[in-house]
Amino acid sequence: MKLIIAVIQDEFSNKVVKALMDNKYRATKLSSTGGFLKSGNTTLLIGVKDDEVDEIIDIIEKECKNKKVMKGHKEINVGGANIFVLNMEDFKKL
Repeated sequence: MKLIIAVIQDEFSNKVVKALMDNKYRATKLSSTGGFLKSGNTTLLIGVKDDEVDEIIDIIEKECKNKKVMKGHKEINVGGANIFVLNMEDFKKL
């Protein structure tokens, strides 16, 4: 089992959650705020089997796009999501 923690820019979160649900994956959605750009993010917690990790990442990647934003006088490239995949010893749904 794996726990995927996906920090997604707010503008992509609804598309990602809908795509996950369309593919029969459930996620816990938390509001969060990024420190660098001080913009709203959504953090998704997704528990999956080991062999489902790549499919989940593909779904997220398909819905999240990089974009360029201005930070002061500099234009920077910002990714659409940061994804962490953690080993999970056990999972229980009560």
